[in-house]
Amino acid sequence: MMDNKMIIEGSLANVTENGAVTGFSFLGRLPYYRGLGLSMVEDIAVEVDGEAMPRETVRFTVRGKTYTLDEMETVYDDRWNFGEKAQISVVKAGGLGDGTHKVSFAVRMRVSYLPFVPTTKDTKDLALAA
Repeated sequence: MMDNKMIIEGSLANVTENGAVTGFSFLGRLPYYRGLGLSMVEDIAVEVDGEAMPRETVRFTVRGKTYTLDEMETVYDDRWNFGEKAQISVVKAGGLGDGTHKVSFAVRMRVSYLPFVPTTKDTKDLALAA
């Protein structure tokens, strides 16, 4: 239902630290109408141009706080709210090359009243922001 609104168009950019490109990031929304505690986000998967990014390289930032996916498993006092844009970053030396990239973003979440674990995915062709 909300999967086509997960990736924010125009948000793909390389991440630079101390003058070196250390990865890339984009903005994403939670594909759930209520918002969730971060510990209820079971996994975030990122794929670029057909290459799956390793789980340990993915970072999640919301309201100025950054977490690894392993750290999110035990975050009980923070949320990802409905409509809120989170920064999804991937540590990747050199980041992404210029041009357009096919970015896939999947979120697996735990919702207490559902008898299954939903995974929702969005894929978009994004141009690297200058």
